[in-house]
Amino acid sequence: MATRIRLRRTGKKKQPHYRLVVAPAAAPRDGRFIEILGHYNPRSDPPEVRVNSERALLWLRRGAQPTDTARAVLARSGVWSLFRPQPAASSAAEEAAVPTAREAAAAAAPALGEEAPPEPEALPPEGAYGSAG
Repeated sequence: MATRIRLRRTGKKKQPHYRLVVAPAAAPRDGRFIEILGHYNPRSDPPEVRVNSERALLWLRRGAQPTDTARAVLARSGVWSLFRPQPAASSAAEEAAVPTAREAAAAAAPALGEEAPPEPEALPPEGAYGSAG
C-alpha cells in the first residue's frame, strides 16, 4: 500500500489547524489515515509545529512520501534533516561502474585472442564543408 505523509485540516471555519498524518495515497485529504505524527498551527506567532520525530522517521524509512507542504513542516521541525533518503537505483556512481558495450568488447578481445575493435573516426567540425543554407 502506497502511503503519504500529508496535512489533515481540522479547526473551525477560517481558523485552520492541521494534523500531520500518514494516510493511504488514495484517501481524501480529511479522510482515512493510519497514524497522527504531529500538529501544525499556522495561526500562532511563530507557527507552532509539534512532530513525533521517531514515528515520522520510521514512516519515512518505510517509504512514505511526504507532500511538499508536509516536507516543509518536517524540515521546520528538524526531522527532515535527520532523514537520509536511500540513493536511487540509477545513481551516477552505479552508471560509472557499468562498462559501455565498446569498453566490454575491448576488454573481452584480448582474452579471446582478437584485436580490439577500431575506434570510430572523429567527425569534421560543423560548417567545415560550407554552409548548407
